[in-house]
Amino acid sequence: MTDPTFQSPAITLDGRRFNVVETAGSGVVGRDTIFRFRQSQDMISADYSGGKIRQGRLIGRLDGAELIFCFCQMQNDGLMDNGQSRCSLERLPDGRLRMTERFEWGSRPGEAGVNVFEELPEA
Repeated sequence: MTDPTFQSPAITLDGRRFNVVETAGSGVVGRDTIFRFRQSQDMISADYSGGKIRQGRLIGRLDGAELIFCFCQMQNDGLMDNGQSRCSLERLPDGRLRMTERFEWGSRPGEAGVNVFEELPEA
């Protein structure tokens, strides 16, 4: 059942794919890490893998042009990490989306950084 007070967001992430174009020094994801997003109203989820990441998942919510989520991931070497992020969303001149992520590691106290994601063109 749909929440009657829910307002459809101006930006939808459902079905969009992203990769990272700028990685923080403490970050692990990179250009070869592909994020596949799903959206149900304001709830966002994504699976990601590639590069150093064997498998990752995130879940959060979209609040206007801000995405707030928690993530967990396993790297190819077996290391497991988690944390939380806040992303600002903006539309690029060609219509694709860019996300600027400010993350904080939960599994690495005191470590944080900024990653920039861009939507991949449709395949």
